[in-house]
Amino acid sequence: MPKLARDADAIPAISDLLAAPDVREAFDFLKRNKGFSDKDLISICEIPAPPFKEDRRGQYVEQLFRDLDLAEVIMDDVGNVLARRPGIDDDRTVVISAHLDTVFPDETDVRVRREGSRLYAPGISDNACGVASLVALAKAMAAGGIETSHTVYFVATVGEEGAGNLRGVRHLFSSGTFKEGVTAFVSLDGPGVERITNRALGSRRFRVTITGPGGHSWGDFGIVNPVHALGRAIARFAAYPAPLSPRTSFSVGIVEGGNSVNAIPERASMTVDARSLSVDEIDRIESYLKRVVDVAVQEEDAQRALSGTGLDFTIELTGDRPSGETGVDSPLVQTALECSRALGIEPRLDCSSTDSNIPISMGIPAITIGVGGQSGNCHSLTEWYEPTGRELGLKRLLLLTVALAGLAD
Repeated sequence: MPKLARDADAIPAISDLLAAPDVREAFDFLKRNKGFSDKDLISICEIPAPPFKEDRRGQYVEQLFRDLDLAEVIMDDVGNVLARRPGIDDDRTVVISAHLDTVFPDETDVRVRREGSRLYAPGISDNACGVASLVALAKAMAAGGIETSHTVYFVATVGEEGAGNLRGVRHLFSSGTFKEGVTAFVSLDGPGVERITNRALGSRRFRVTITGPGGHSWGDFGIVNPVHALGRAIARFAAYPAPLSPRTSFSVGIVEGGNSVNAIPERASMTVDARSLSVDEIDRIESYLKRVVDVAVQEEDAQRALSGTGLDFTIELTGDRPSGETGVDSPLVQTALECSRALGIEPRLDCSSTDSNIPISMGIPAITIGVGGQSGNCHSLTEWYEPTGRELGLKRLLLLTVALAGLAD
């Protein structure tokens, strides 16, 4: 592997990789075959992949890997798709990953339409472009005849979005293939080339449910009302003094309850998202949430005490993403920075919540990068992706992979 340092000693090693004949051949392949990436991108995007239903898209990617004669192509117990590219020296493992799932429900129309240079479809930038780039990387390495010193795994994960709670990558690093021995983990997520996400944004998600007897709005007036209590809780929770540093956020995302305008509901619920660069701040938000819900229920019970009715509540943890950081001085981050600059990219370090959260929290070097191109309206039905600049992103990805895995000679 190249020497990794902050000084110029790292640059000649990257320059040597850029001059290597097999790397140059792989670069030429990416330049000559821009059309195949569009074809793969559209085919992948047009297979629905909501959380917990990624199997069809996974099976398609599995077949793409098999067509490249990659070793040990499997779909694991939770639906992750893995393909192994053995190295000459198998003592280290580099993982290049992209998540299969989108935020959109199964019935969403995900057909791609082209308008000028843009491709429009829900999920096309998050993260069909990442999955397509994973396939493009495997194709380019094969076309260049690149042999690496260390093993490279291509992995398409499930459950990165929303309620998926990083279930795919959790499985890989807890009881799956990567329980030990991973040297570096690189997640491909979305477009662009400038950002290198080395800090994992921690988050917790909760479902608060308040229940009562329910009844008629006229005939049973005076009994406890779960929605009234929930409203009190939301009003108090919204006043939480979130610090600016470390940056912290919270949100009530979904509020539900009741069946009719003229009925006192039996149930009311809300979902809450809390995020921070500090685990301590997330702990404080969780404690505050529990306190304000308890107070709101007590107030509603006290106000309706003459009715002899009362409320119950539960607070369920529905998601927990750990925080952490792959240090700026780490070989992985330094290599990513040098590979970017060698191709004329001025990178910036970033903080986000991605598949890299899990390995980072376990002390495994991990980053998340964009794959090139541009996008807009992410997580909406008008989401779009423009491949302009994608070739640069793919070249940076290939150079980074080879730098981490080493050339066999």
